[in-house]
Amino acid sequence: MTSPLTLALDASTYSGTVALLCGAEELAACDVPMRTTGRETLLPAIAGVMQRSGTTIADVERIVCGSGPGSFTGLRIAGSIAKGLALGARAGEGKRIPFYGVSSLLLIVAGNEVARRPGRYVAVLDALRGDVFGAAFDVGEQLEIVEVEPMSVQARDDLDAYAARFGARLVGPEQTDHLAPHARGVARLQSMLDDAVPADLESWEPNYGRAAEAQVRWERAHGRPLRSR
Repeated sequence: MTSPLTLALDASTYSGTVALLCGAEELAACDVPMRTTGRETLLPAIAGVMQRSGTTIADVERIVCGSGPGSFTGLRIAGSIAKGLALGARAGEGKRIPFYGVSSLLLIVAGNEVARRPGRYVAVLDALRGDVFGAAFDVGEQLEIVEVEPMSVQARDDLDAYAARFGARLVGPEQTDHLAPHARGVARLQSMLDDAVPADLESWEPNYGRAAEAQVRWERAHGRPLRSR
């Protein structure tokens, strides 16, 4: 069985990442800023890694997108691009590319060399309003990664105590090692993806972790929940 060609992307922070993988082998990868004016950077980055690796979207056998939590805008952009490619790349053949979402907190651990040592890690991302998103992961002797505590919102002031509760090392963009989610981390998740069921493209949405800041302000001003139609 040949290793699948996987396109992975994540934009849960102000830096977007793209990686093209053949099984666990990284063929090409790049980082791009997400906070730009008047131009979209993630789709050109995908085109760039394809060009450098001598492949096209028609060659891709699965697409993996960082599902959050994190930046509301970045997650929407990455999710829309990933779903659009999965839906449209083989539409002429009446097929879709299998699509998977993986935790962006998991991609902090999986995508960085610092976390390639056995141990326990608490991965965190800024949740604004004085809070962080956090989840705990074990890295085993074979460098396999297992979630031991699902994502929750924690007060930033309580972060050290939260990590100490799990005997874990804190990792994230604002921590000592400044580790951010990276799409190349999908290379370490091949066995997990092999056993997973592809997401339903019509219903899949990123896990924003909490309501967007604009929604919170609207609800505070109007005194009632903002309901989607």
